[in-house]
Formats: sequence, C-alpha cells, structure tokens
Amino acid sequence: EIYTLSLHDALPIFGRAATVVTLVLCAVLRLKYALGAMVSLVHDVMIPLGIFSLLNKEVDLTIIAALLTIVGYSLNDTIIIYDRIRENLRAKVAPTLNEVINNSVNQTLSRTVITSGTTFMAVLALYIFGGAVIHDFALAMLIGVVFGTYSSIFVGAPVLALFKPKAEEPERGVATTA
Repeated sequence: EIYTLSLHDALPIFGRAATVVTLVLCAVLRLKYALGAMVSLVHDVMIPLGIFSLLNKEVDLTIIAALLTIVGYSLNDTIIIYDRIRENLRAKVAPTLNEVINNSVNQTLSRTVITSGTTFMAVLALYIFGGAVIHDFALAMLIGVVFGTYSSIFVGAPVLALFKPKAEEPERGVATTA
C-alpha cells in the first residue's frame, strides 16, 4: 500500500520541523536577537489570523498583504528596540542585562507609542470610511498594529532577556585596534 501525505497532514509536521531548525540555527549561530524577532513575528501573524478565524472571515490576498505589512511594521519596531539595547549594552548603562533591556524599552517607548498611535488612527479612518473593499484589510491592519506594538515591547525584548546576549563583540573579520 502506498502512503501519501496530504497537505492538511503535512502542515503541522512542516511547522514543527521549521521551529526545530530555527531554534537549532539560532543556538548554533548565536542569533539571539534574531530568535526574539522571529518569536515576535510569529506572534504578530498568528493573532490576526486567529481573530479572523474566530470572526469566520475569509483570508484572501488582501489579508495576506495586510499580514506582510504587519510583519514589516513590527520588525522595524523590534529592530529599533534591539538597536537601543545594543547601544546600551556597549555603553554599559546598567549593571544587569534585565536593567539594560528595561532602560532601552523605556527610552524607545514614547517613539513606539506615537508611531503606532499615528498609524492606528490612519488605519482606523480607512476602516470607518474606506468602504467594503478595504474593510477586511483595515481590520487586519488595526489588529496587527496593536499586537505588533505589543509584541515588540512585551514579546521580543523578554525573549532576548531569556537567552541573555553577551556584550557586543567585534564583528567577525573586522580588525580591531588594541
């Protein structure tokens, strides 16, 4: 008897395999910042998809476009927070990593809230006045902006703290002066 694997059966297997490969590569290559960003991005995509599933809405190309926009938006926000963490680690502004991360998040919080609030207001206007064609796109974006901002602060940074990156080392292949 020939055994075939349907797409419905294969997706959980591929999802688990991708998770294991990602975790192993991040551990071997010491990509702690990347791991935090990936966890945050998975969170950012799964929440709108879950809400759309609960609302029994169809996921079409406009929703996929909204999800990709959310990924880009949230990744940019996460990178800004991580960049501040790196700067503060180099400057040794606090004695412990958790304090550095807390200070870094606090330093970028006003920028994050203002940027997300402005985007939220623009997308809310699209949701209210945009009509039926853009309604689902705007709904996905509204959900994504809220949870993308949340994940940059409350998911990405704590995952980084969990894996404890060391103080910044010089890049590989770059000569340093002693």
